Amino acid sequence: KALTLWQPWGTLVRARAKPWEFRGWRPPNSVIGARIGIHAGARPVKRPEIEDLLERLTSGTGGAWSTALIPEIAIPILERALADPRSMPLSSMLCSAVVGEPKEGWKIAEELGGPVNDSDREEHSNWGWPMLDVEPYEPIIPCRGMQGLWEWNGHG
Repeated sequence: KALTLWQPWGTLVRARAKPWEFRGWRPPNSVIGARIGIHAGARPVKRPEIEDLLERLTSGTGGAWSTALIPEIAIPILERALADPRSMPLSSMLCSAVVGEPKEGWKIAEELGGPVNDSDREEHSNWGWPMLDVEPYEPIIPCRGMQGLWEWNGHG
């Protein structure tokens, strides 16, 4: 199985800066505890999204928790993406990760100190999927993907 994420989210998972992938749906039981591929979708990086994340991570006003990212790892990646959006690979399999036991988004928010939502679409943060034991692919594998959870044959 594989899961497509928009950039910079895929690269942040690959770098272990994004320990949770938030979705509007709970992962199927067959995926929990299983290793899946993490795919970067074809959608280009959006500068306002990067600027917003950097503002929340660096403002000092306590907004870093709202990203559910690990700031010291995420900030350099996001700064690089802002300076050169082409540094974020698109349409590529970036890494694999084991999907941990999912947790409802409000429980994660409570642990982090507020309402976690890394999207402007509230319904996308109902479930947190832990991204465990991340193994980056070297080299990254160019390939077409699909939306949601899909079957990947291990090739481009």
